[in-house]
Amino acid sequence: MELYLPSTINEIKQRHNFELSKSLGQNFITDRHVLESIVEGAEIGEKDLVIEIGPGIGVLTAEAAKAAAKVVAIEVDKRLIPILADTLADYDNIEVINQDILKTDVNEIIQKAREAGEFSGAVRIIGNLPYYITTPIVMKLLESGVECDSITVMMQKEVADRIKSGPGTKAYGAISVAVQYYCTVSKVADVPKEVFVPRPKVDSAVLNLKARKSAPAELKDMSLFFECIKAGFGKRRKTLLNSMTGVRGMTKDDVKEVLEAAQIECSRRAETLSIEEFANIANLAADQNK
Repeated sequence: MELYLPSTINEIKQRHNFELSKSLGQNFITDRHVLESIVEGAEIGEKDLVIEIGPGIGVLTAEAAKAAAKVVAIEVDKRLIPILADTLADYDNIEVINQDILKTDVNEIIQKAREAGEFSGAVRIIGNLPYYITTPIVMKLLESGVECDSITVMMQKEVADRIKSGPGTKAYGAISVAVQYYCTVSKVADVPKEVFVPRPKVDSAVLNLKARKSAPAELKDMSLFFECIKAGFGKRRKTLLNSMTGVRGMTKDDVKEVLEAAQIECSRRAETLSIEEFANIANLAADQNK
């Protein structure tokens, strides 16, 4: 059964009397090349564990199962569970869990699969993420310390551009710094809106987020680091001197002292700073707040 074909998707919908949920951002891929690019971009190997976020009717799940030792698919829509049991019946290395990824302990799933001897290779997270909840999902995975080797996900192209952007570019923002602190980012593919059913209003892109083996900068206070980033980009048009005033109770004079110690001009703006410069500011601010 070629699950990606529009005719197959329509037949499954009719057979199971299933209507797509706009509120859950359900859009199914209808291009085999896109599916293959995600599996290849994720570098899935025959010994690997794949955790898929939002399998839908199992289009990407089936492709991943052909390449991996084990696939655990996490689906929030309980209506899709019997459909997945039908569409993925030919695969004995797939487990479907009816849960919200934002409330799921992914490390527990990984540990369970490891103890059961279901994989001996890397842990790869994949998914076609709903546009409305892409950032919360990505940041939840990163901030909760999920023990994975990579995250390869499709998202709205505009969000992907922001995540992979560097200092001095228009798209560079808080999400860029946050994700790039945890991962190296590379684009796997651009995906036009025409290859989805139903067709969304915008194009997509697939990114590969590879977990860093070591952080790009040492931090004395990680929460303060992210507070500095949030403050800087929260008042994007303001200079650092103004945007960071108030962080951890710092006065304008405090901020000026920190910036001068970091050898960063007070007139600069957040979008010009590298991760290392943000880290330096946060570390000096932490020393000042002792």
